[in-house]
Amino acid sequence: MNITLGPLVFNAVHLLFALSFLVALAIGHWHGRRKGVNAAGVLADMLLVCLVVARLAFVAAWFDQYAREPLSILDIRDQGFMMWPGLVGAALYGAWRVTRKRALAEPLAASVIAGSLAWFMSGASSVATMGEQQAVPAVALTAMDGSAATLAQVAARKPLVVNLWATWCPPCRHEMPVLAQAQRDHPEVAFVFVNQGEAAGTVAAYLGRAGLQLDHSLLDQPKALGQSVGSLALPTTFFYDERGRLADTHIGMLSAATLRAKLAAIEGKN
Repeated sequence: MNITLGPLVFNAVHLLFALSFLVALAIGHWHGRRKGVNAAGVLADMLLVCLVVARLAFVAAWFDQYAREPLSILDIRDQGFMMWPGLVGAALYGAWRVTRKRALAEPLAASVIAGSLAWFMSGASSVATMGEQQAVPAVALTAMDGSAATLAQVAARKPLVVNLWATWCPPCRHEMPVLAQAQRDHPEVAFVFVNQGEAAGTVAAYLGRAGLQLDHSLLDQPKALGQSVGSLALPTTFFYDERGRLADTHIGMLSAATLRAKLAAIEGKN
């Protein structure tokens, strides 16, 4: 589930996490001042440790992909994080800081509990489940030859990847070769590239110049698909399992590693 604020699009779960963390920071700051310690600062350090460990764990899991372009390890725009190792790393770091200054114990415990309560009371898990229950949209699209097409026709009981893109979008152009290669490497998955708002001639000219061969390139000039799924940001990629249920949504550019991880999830290989 996504939230659109003007030109900005946010994942609702990410926003709820940020709000929950702000609650934890506020409690940590208030409780820490009473104890004469900087609990909020330690909590911020724990978040940093969590993100670094989560990134390193993800890179280690998909190192064969990152090894081809080592500098891509630093490009966190692909959102490649493995959160459970990150949470363990943050907990161990917090425990280590407490052993060095016992006065941190109560403020950190209070902030973690407050943040956890805020997370669960916000209904974040329900928001995530709502997104996962969405089915493949029955939106009328157009094939490059002008004939009518739908996503269900292409999927044919296969896992489905739907990429919303445009030729004027730099991140779309950057990730397109990665998606095109995945299309060749994973014939058991249906890949559909749905151009948003452009004419067939514009799309065909770009694909020709880029040397891209896409099996299922469709047009959505009124941008009805983006509106139906609640995401007008480009690029956005949707991952559906073989039963046609939405399993994941990725806003922004995909790397080869994040794409492989999401494909493994809908193919049941995790």
